[in-house]
Amino acid sequence: MSLIIGQHVSFKKEDQLEGSVLEALSYGANTFMFYTGAPQNTARVPISSEKTNNGLKLMNENNIDLDNVVVHAPYIINLANSNNFDFNVRFLKEEISRVEKIGVNKLVLHPGSHVGLGVDTGIKNIIDSLNTVLTKDTNVIVCLETMAGKGTEIGRNFNEIKSIIDGINLKDKIGVCMDTCHLNDAGYDLGDFDKILDEFDSIIGLNYLKVIHINDSKNIIGSHKDRHENIGIGKIGFDKLIKIIYCEKIKGIPKILETPYVEGKPPYKQEIEMIRAKKFNENLIDDILK
Repeated sequence: MSLIIGQHVSFKKEDQLEGSVLEALSYGANTFMFYTGAPQNTARVPISSEKTNNGLKLMNENNIDLDNVVVHAPYIINLANSNNFDFNVRFLKEEISRVEKIGVNKLVLHPGSHVGLGVDTGIKNIIDSLNTVLTKDTNVIVCLETMAGKGTEIGRNFNEIKSIIDGINLKDKIGVCMDTCHLNDAGYDLGDFDKILDEFDSIIGLNYLKVIHINDSKNIIGSHKDRHENIGIGKIGFDKLIKIIYCEKIKGIPKILETPYVEGKPPYKQEIEMIRAKKFNENLIDDILK
């Protein structure tokens, strides 16, 4: 199985999925991730069947498997805060419906922040919300993202993710998205990724791991900051990230770059070329800016 590598792309109202696919192809990717609208607000345009079909045709022509494509849920959904229960449930249901119309089956979701309610209460709120949202007819796997532990974030360790999954009624509708920057910032040593996978498997189960966000970090291990950096430029480093990307145990799982733009320019084409070559490009930033 070849490397499944892609990145965050835009999903614009004019061309929607078709535009997302074209952007992904311009980077040399064979998968991608997108938001179906702005992550920080509720503004959404209807999903266009024509643009979706055009995008699916393009994907088929370029060997991009729809099963490897990912949608990210908007940040404004905070399931851990029960004060917004009705809004969270309604908006997440709407987002799942949009994802289903496109045909994607993986939706990455930040578990949420308990905003002073406490971890246990926050986890209960997440469970209650997801059990309200997910039904036997849901055709999307909600992938809980591992978080850096900034502020009152939930999901800063595998035990917190496990506690959520334990409370979910329909466990076939739930999964996990690892994020390398978040893991580093939460205190996990990515220099021994096999150990991390073994720990994940013993606590949660590798069968739940559906997506991996590949990001370097601007901060040292255990900083709880969550600031992404370009591949090989940050505190994790190129060699550790390459070992993760090419780890045999997770070779069938899509890897998605969410690294920052450099002076307004996307870094993904150059980063993917570097990852495929397995060799750090000392001129990465200059090449991005060309």
